[in-house]
Amino acid sequence: MLARNKVACRVVLTAVAMVLVFWPTRVTSQSQNAEESVPAFHTEAPHAALPDTLGPSLFANVVVQNTYALAARIKKVLYQQPCYCHCDRSQGHKSLLDCFATKHGSECGVCLSEALYTYEQNRKGKNAAQIRQGIEKGEWRHVDISKYQTQLAAE
Repeated sequence: MLARNKVACRVVLTAVAMVLVFWPTRVTSQSQNAEESVPAFHTEAPHAALPDTLGPSLFANVVVQNTYALAARIKKVLYQQPCYCHCDRSQGHKSLLDCFATKHGSECGVCLSEALYTYEQNRKGKNAAQIRQGIEKGEWRHVDISKYQTQLAAE
């Protein structure tokens, strides 16, 4: 009988130890998945008029000016893209376009890079869903922002 109690006690202690060892990993894993979730975006082109992007002349930085000018040209595509600075959580944005309808895009490297990536991919003939896949994979991180440090010619 004493041997059975010792075995039962060991089983219980082992189970408790396993829970304590693996529980923090599960909590961390779940919070990381929440962090990695795809931010808000629209799955289709808009059916109504879109908000204007802010005018490039409002900003002193040439990269920001160029990005806002390009964003104005691709509003329908930006409307269908997520923004990985997670401004959907912090500012209530519904897509990447919202970043450029406000000053937020001017202050955020993620927004600027994603918008430039979207513009470049759109120029290559990719549709909004294909561009979104690239954004979700983090391809926007490879945009060469130095190409946008001189004033763009008007189109």
